[in-house]
Amino acid sequence: MQPCSWSLPLSDISTKRNQLRQLIRQRRQGLSAEQQQQAAIDLVRQFSTQPQLTKLQHIALYLSNDGELDTDPLIKSLWQQKKSVYLPILHPHKPGFLVFQQYRPDTPMISNKFGILEPELDPTQLKALPEIEMIGLPLVAFDKQGNRMGMGGGFYDRTLANAVFCQPAPLLVGLAHQCQQVEQVPVESWDVPLNLVVTPEQVVTPLAFSR
Repeated sequence: MQPCSWSLPLSDISTKRNQLRQLIRQRRQGLSAEQQQQAAIDLVRQFSTQPQLTKLQHIALYLSNDGELDTDPLIKSLWQQKKSVYLPILHPHKPGFLVFQQYRPDTPMISNKFGILEPELDPTQLKALPEIEMIGLPLVAFDKQGNRMGMGGGFYDRTLANAVFCQPAPLLVGLAHQCQQVEQVPVESWDVPLNLVVTPEQVVTPLAFSR
């Protein structure tokens, strides 16, 4: 599958982002069930070929929604390897922010206000950002420079704004279908760039690894 090409009109950045978000979401949602299933399998394969990822023990991911690249096979693969997996939860006290909680096969789940499943809050299972080695981020569009555009809520950007100053800093890895790659993502000042993007077909390494 070839990367999507998108020529942006000369308009304000918010309009550009909204137009791009609508286009790529439609392309992503248009993938067949068979294509989604194969992409999820290929994602596991891509991870297994990356030594900088396979050596990690504490990995945060997400549960897929809205046509996002399915992470379920990857999560199950990591469990089989005795890795610790974490999922984002809407922050209980800071609206617009996330916290990360360990996710196991028997973790009680609830539906948050967006209708997305997340672990039922258990403060004893929360993990601080400096203790998470990698955070796999969902996204709508990305480019080869490592710029990411999400759904527009800003939850990850707010939460990770200071992550680059953590010692050690978590590796920020975007997970996406190949058709979500564009020539250039319109960037806002608050956008947090990615260290790495993994698709079922390639690994994009725009920035030097921090580990």
